[in-house]
Amino acid sequence: MIEQLKTFKENVLALEVIDGFTETDEKLCQKFFQQKLEEGFEQVNILVKLDNLKLSQSSVKAFMEDTIWALRNYKKIGHLAIVAHSGVLKALVPIDNLFFERASKGRYERYFDVSQLDEAVAFVNSIDNKKE
Repeated sequence: MIEQLKTFKENVLALEVIDGFTETDEKLCQKFFQQKLEEGFEQVNILVKLDNLKLSQSSVKAFMEDTIWALRNYKKIGHLAIVAHSGVLKALVPIDNLFFERASKGRYERYFDVSQLDEAVAFVNSIDNKKE
């Protein structure tokens, strides 16, 4: 299930995945993202809180569709904050950031521990909120 942690007037989406991530959740994420673009923002900064994600209750197809969608829309994605309590994610984010940074100059992906949620919000909310 996906929920918005907080709504922003700026170009920021703050989402939390609770329990599983399904195809319905993936479509809802796309809808939230599209709404920000329709508000006139060129890019959307995204915070995703994953500490309550249960892979066993998640859909592989939803993850694959989300990955394909992200690759197709990467120029519209601003900074990305991953909030979790996972050594694996913490290790993967810098690797992912190498690709993300090269493909999207000036945009970064950062890992934050759950205890750093306020810092993650500040990270995605402090970036240029330029509208088209």
